[in-house]
Amino acid sequence: MPPSALRIGLIGAGRMGTAHAGFIAREEETVLVGVADPFSSALAEAEGVPHFADHNALLDPDGATGLDAVIVANPNGAHVATALDCIAAGVPTLLEKPVAVDHAEAARLIAAEAASNVPVLVGHHRRHHPAATAARELISAGAIGRLVGVSGIWTTRKDDTYFDAAWRRKKGAGVMLINLVHDLDLMRHLCGEIVAVQAATSNAVRGHAVEDTASVVLTFADGALGSLLVSDAVVAPWGWDQATEDDPTYPYRPDTSCYSIAGTTGSLAFPQLAHYFHDGGAAGDWMRPLSLRYEPKGAGDSYTNQLRHFVRVARGECAPLVSIADAARTLAVVEAAGRAAASGRTEPVPA
Repeated sequence: MPPSALRIGLIGAGRMGTAHAGFIAREEETVLVGVADPFSSALAEAEGVPHFADHNALLDPDGATGLDAVIVANPNGAHVATALDCIAAGVPTLLEKPVAVDHAEAARLIAAEAASNVPVLVGHHRRHHPAATAARELISAGAIGRLVGVSGIWTTRKDDTYFDAAWRRKKGAGVMLINLVHDLDLMRHLCGEIVAVQAATSNAVRGHAVEDTASVVLTFADGALGSLLVSDAVVAPWGWDQATEDDPTYPYRPDTSCYSIAGTTGSLAFPQLAHYFHDGGAAGDWMRPLSLRYEPKGAGDSYTNQLRHFVRVARGECAPLVSIADAARTLAVVEAAGRAAASGRTEPVPA
């Protein structure tokens, strides 16, 4: 471990916390120095670091860990209270998404961050994927003309044991807040602000208090339209996790894409960055054959790039790519989708 390695504490030892421990271990510039979890010491023992039942003991500046930063990966409902404690302790924080369970709660974090100098990066990791970086640059540069529409899909079947944790069956969970939030955030990042939403949800498969399937229609500020279908109750190969090879625990399907991004002079299949266009850059017409070029993208995966970015954020070398206020805007879109599903009407996204 280099002497300059960022000393990171981890709050939450569940599925995502365990994943973060692995990301930290494989990165030369980071080292795990402690784990806080009120229910289990297993991860701390496996990593050979101190365990804390109370995260405030981990954050104690007089404690033995001497941590430089912290990653918050506990249940969604605890995100705001925990992050507030991190900010109060003056510890730079990577806060897993969703930033809060509702926009009003996120406002407390925005205010606390504004009153401090403590940087907080929200873990919308997909923004750090090299294909996302390249696609954003292509769209912004006009490589597909004016953006007209985007269609996305995220479909898989979560195992039954995933729902043994009671919080995943209650308000503050559900496929919209746990999974769709990622797609909506990346749509905002790639295509611009979302100003209105239509939606329908269903819990028909599992019957939990939260939805297992959702379909949304998006209106972007520049007039482009989008649609997203998400479900954690089906057997299917379509979605970010299968298409990107971002996380090796998910089977990789290089033949599938998760987003189709369409413009007036071309289109992109994501994440492969298959670029369809008419030769000469003209709009052409539907009778003309399309040319295909695979656009270049950088190396790495979302989680590695996010952790490396967090190291720079914690050291004060750059601002967070995803701020609390930015993540709260995505949460506002999710809430608008929930209202739209309940009302059957198009719901505006508050500015």
